[in-house]
Amino acid sequence: PLLPNGTQRWGLALGQQIFTPANTQLLVPDPKDRPYAGWLYGAITVSSYNDRSYGAMELQLGVVGPSALGEQVQNNLHDMLNIDRALGWNYQLKDEPGVNLIWTRLWRFNMPIDAAKPDGWQYGFVPGVTASLGNVETYASAGVMARVGRNLNADFGPPRIRPALAGSGYFYPDDQWGYYAFAGIEGRAVLHDIFLDGNTWRDGPSVDKEAFVADFTLGAALIWPWGRLPYTHVFRTTECQGQGESFQFGSLSLSMRF
Repeated sequence: PLLPNGTQRWGLALGQQIFTPANTQLLVPDPKDRPYAGWLYGAITVSSYNDRSYGAMELQLGVVGPSALGEQVQNNLHDMLNIDRALGWNYQLKDEPGVNLIWTRLWRFNMPIDAAKPDGWQYGFVPGVTASLGNVETYASAGVMARVGRNLNADFGPPRIRPALAGSGYFYPDDQWGYYAFAGIEGRAVLHDIFLDGNTWRDGPSVDKEAFVADFTLGAALIWPWGRLPYTHVFRTTECQGQGESFQFGSLSLSMRF
């Protein structure tokens, strides 16, 4: 993924994802809904970029199952917020080591709205492709994001939780303030998803996944010389048969430069 004559970066991350069915008040979960699952992992990313392109290779290593501590994190947080506990965690996926190798390539095309003011308002597009291979998630995706604002060269779009097209984890504000609004669409062809297909080598809960999933995104980002604050709202089509309807969620992230 490294680009010729590109600026190279590397990064480390620690993440946790928690999945539950729609009805968390059933002691025995609905077998037609997605199973309970936790995914706790560490990741190392090597990336490079130039003015027009961004490439990254990410290796994720972790564990799916009770050792991922999904039940403890979710229910302890619910206790703190006085929210009903999720009751079906006894039926979560079993422990399994997980590995994903993820390749990403993004391209950036920015143009000034007023040619006489190249440092003023801009609009642009960020198409991208991603491929993931592993016993946790195996898929291929493609998408494009449209942006309008100032200082669009500071990044390649906001970071998002995978499997969504993740944008760039870094930003390069060049001591300038910036801001932009964005909208995007992405499609994924899913070959394997442990959170729907169930454990790889052991029997357990599973559902019939959808082979194609689409994301529609809206949001805005604020960039200042030492930080970036984006908000993203995602509308996602159903991921498994019987899910009923599409769903939506939001994410807010803060990046700081040291």
